[in-house]
Amino acid sequence: MKSTRVSSGASHGSSLKVAGGNQSNKSVGHRKPAQASSTNRRVSALEASKSALTIRSLSRLDLESTNRAAVKTNAVMEPVVSVPTEPIEGQKTGTSGLRKKAKIFSSGNYLANWVQALFSALGEEVKGQSIVLGGDGRWFNKEAAQIIIKIAAANGVKKVYVGQDAILATPAASAVIRKRKLYGGLIMSASHNPGGPEEDWGIKFNYNSGEPAPEKITDQIYEETKTISKILTCSDMPDVDLSKVGEVKFGESFSVEVISCVDDYMELLKEVFDFDLLKSFMSSPSFNFVFDALHAVTGAYAEPILVDALGAKKESLMNCVPMEDFGGGHPDPNLTYAKELVTLMFDKDGKYDFGAASDGDGDRNMILGKNFFITPSDSVAMIAANAQECIPYFKGGLKGVARS
Repeated sequence: MKSTRVSSGASHGSSLKVAGGNQSNKSVGHRKPAQASSTNRRVSALEASKSALTIRSLSRLDLESTNRAAVKTNAVMEPVVSVPTEPIEGQKTGTSGLRKKAKIFSSGNYLANWVQALFSALGEEVKGQSIVLGGDGRWFNKEAAQIIIKIAAANGVKKVYVGQDAILATPAASAVIRKRKLYGGLIMSASHNPGGPEEDWGIKFNYNSGEPAPEKITDQIYEETKTISKILTCSDMPDVDLSKVGEVKFGESFSVEVISCVDDYMELLKEVFDFDLLKSFMSSPSFNFVFDALHAVTGAYAEPILVDALGAKKESLMNCVPMEDFGGGHPDPNLTYAKELVTLMFDKDGKYDFGAASDGDGDRNMILGKNFFITPSDSVAMIAANAQECIPYFKGGLKGVARS
């Protein structure tokens, strides 16, 4: 089988892969320039992660191998490898997936066991299907993505769409699944929990309507984790450069396409909301708002959506550079962990009329007015009361509402 990259623009750079030892899986080149201050923060976080990587052994399914460079064209793939393994206790999966400390997921075959159990639970119906993969930007996501891609290929998945730099908010992943009619998707996130080598990591499976996996699937995953004896993987498949949008084909049977984390989601938002009306409001000089991404995944969406599409001022954005440790913070949008935003909104001389923050994977939020906090229940009630009149997608009326 041959590997070829289909893409417009610059050629694909090399990335180093180290099996069974310390590795960073960082690709060379193709990084977009950023503002100096944002870059410095990002570099600091990445350097901290690299330091952590040097003191642990990151699993590559415990296979013996040598260093090799991923070749942009004509790289010969090795056949599927069956790797012996044993059940690992504590891999009970719920609708929010599986969450543990990052150092547990990144050691031994912990992640690989669970991913193989997922594909075994899905059985024949996942073969020949396409899925999406992404996450909230936390530590270990990029390395985990490479492991997942190789196991997916070995288990008969036809194509994996991956958010650029392995970034994909949970609502955006659901949008990709629905738009592209995918079988489902894997989301690497521990939600509002902190990230980093000593913090939390998680993974969950969303089904073909973008919804969390039903119990019949999560229960079967758990059963598979208790009896697993082997992991199927294409261990010698070269790592995919996740920093560059484009498609890599491995023969006729498997491909990986790196996609924009924003585009499909933006398209859906424009179907749901009246962007022209919102832009006229957001760009008004009399309206001042601030959005805090808490250095989590929605930072990647803030400028394209709020600034570029809706006309907000760029200075309205704060903590919008996604970081592997969320800047050392706790990406939970509440009065305790979004203290910087709360201080701005409760400043008696403050200029902001409206404030908002979102959690690690972008599926929860907090909104604030000048000197007051709106509870999640009240925010849902406000949407329900005004949805039919103000939101085009709901002009036919709501079917129901819920909050978590």
